[in-house]
Amino acid sequence: MLVSAAEMLKKAKEGHYAVGQFNINNLEWTKSILLTAQELNSPVILGVSEGAGKYMTGFKTVAAMVKAMDESLGITVPVALHLDHGSYEGCYACIEAGFTSIMFDGSHYPIEENVAKTTELVSVAHHLGLSIEAEVGSIGGEEDGVVGMGECADPDECKAVADLGVDMLAAGIGNIHGKYPENWAGLSFETLAAIQEKTGTMPLVLHGGTGIPADMIKKAIDLGVSKINVNTECQLSFADATRKYVEAGKDLEGKGFDPRKLLAPGADAIKATVKEKMELFGSVGKANN
Repeated sequence: MLVSAAEMLKKAKEGHYAVGQFNINNLEWTKSILLTAQELNSPVILGVSEGAGKYMTGFKTVAAMVKAMDESLGITVPVALHLDHGSYEGCYACIEAGFTSIMFDGSHYPIEENVAKTTELVSVAHHLGLSIEAEVGSIGGEEDGVVGMGECADPDECKAVADLGVDMLAAGIGNIHGKYPENWAGLSFETLAAIQEKTGTMPLVLHGGTGIPADMIKKAIDLGVSKINVNTECQLSFADATRKYVEAGKDLEGKGFDPRKLLAPGADAIKATVKEKMELFGSVGKANN
């Protein structure tokens, strides 16, 4: 059931759990995540980066695939199709394509320009019934060419952007995309607490959910995080399972080279990863609450 992310995140904030955003990269990713969400009766957000959208031949292709798959699989849990780290132009492309949620990443702009563009996009998105996420402060690592050093966001700037009427706010608190280095300092809960105090009931978003220890995840949820993004961990589990299948020579047995067989272990690994994360985030059984 494709919906905006606004209501599911409002419920998550009130219920002190988080909804997982799992990025999709192809049909196998999408199917695995949808089936796991349905099995666990959990709301879910399908994230699509601009790079992944281009790889899948465009946002219109992605939206058509997700809508058809949602219907053909009989998915009844709330599912949001969300643009991840979207540019200004990318947001409009996803609105036109039929996404139910967008993220405008204006964190690399001066705060005044970030506010101006976010204000415009909030008006457009809400007029069409879409949810919208904004970002303040940089998330470490690289996402589709946007490079961040992982600086912590200014709580006052977070409040300024939250007051624009966005449905969720991503704030840098020392988190990064991709694998965390061994010398990572950890999340800044002091910053997160200050942002929570300034933004009140606003659902907060934690990007770079892969590799953050479980105790930090739970503490972040306690401090107002209602959406956690996971991508790298699914990629790693998919690659590991596929590698083992090939190295074991399974692709040479019978018709093991058939892509439906070759990709099956990886798809199952994604299901296991998504299940583990949904249980950690506390969203299991919350689809109809």
